[in-house]
Amino acid sequence: MKGELIILKLGGSVITFKNSFEKANLKVLRRIAGEVKEAIGDKRLIIVHGGGSFGHPHAYKYKLHLGFRASSQLPGVLETHMAMEKLNKIVVEEFSSQGLPTFPFQVSSSTLTSNGEIVLFPLNPLRRMIELGIIPILYGDVVFDRQLGFCILSGDKICSFLAVFLKASKLIFICDVDGVYDSNPKLKSPSKFYEKLSLDELKLLLRKFKSFSSSLDVTGGFYSKLVEASKAVEKGVNVLIVNGLFPGRVSAAIRGVDFIGTRISVK
Repeated sequence: MKGELIILKLGGSVITFKNSFEKANLKVLRRIAGEVKEAIGDKRLIIVHGGGSFGHPHAYKYKLHLGFRASSQLPGVLETHMAMEKLNKIVVEEFSSQGLPTFPFQVSSSTLTSNGEIVLFPLNPLRRMIELGIIPILYGDVVFDRQLGFCILSGDKICSFLAVFLKASKLIFICDVDGVYDSNPKLKSPSKFYEKLSLDELKLLLRKFKSFSSSLDVTGGFYSKLVEASKAVEKGVNVLIVNGLFPGRVSAAIRGVDFIGTRISVK
């Protein structure tokens, strides 16, 4: 199957209710699936989703983000994975109900990291699925790590890795904010919204955001997302950040017309 490759990241804050334990936002998820069906055409697609109210509570409870510290954490490895499998099943079923040829793709049993960075990933099965016209649906999860024992591999990091190694033309982050601001729009009125960012401008922003205290998340949780975005942009992948809570914006981002959000490119 030919056609440009697009990677779509479904943020957990969009497809789940983050304040309700393991509750999917089916209305929004269903609508986004419909927009993808409408806009995808002959493009090839990979979907990656976050954890939202499914994976995060378990991972936080057992402090899995700190790596292996004690055997008391081990039940949390399974609990987190099972919660993510549950959400993945919901996502796969919603996209499949639109007539899209989807298939779940688990990374936890076949991916290895070292200090949180991917060193082994099953690219060949993924490539074959895409060649056949199947849409793999992956998700952030607990994976095993050479240095840490285990770690949380985020959906954002999976996206940047795949975008680079599979030479995607476009990586679309679907979030619950309109795009990139110079401060957290959820906490105060931001002074500037960026419709377009070059790689150099993005790197300047990252330095600014990093200088703030970790107790004041001025990026609205975007810092690590933008770090991963920069890795893809450096390799020539166009990155779009769009608010998935507004109808029509996902389909516009896929088509590349009437786009509302932030577009990040090399220049």
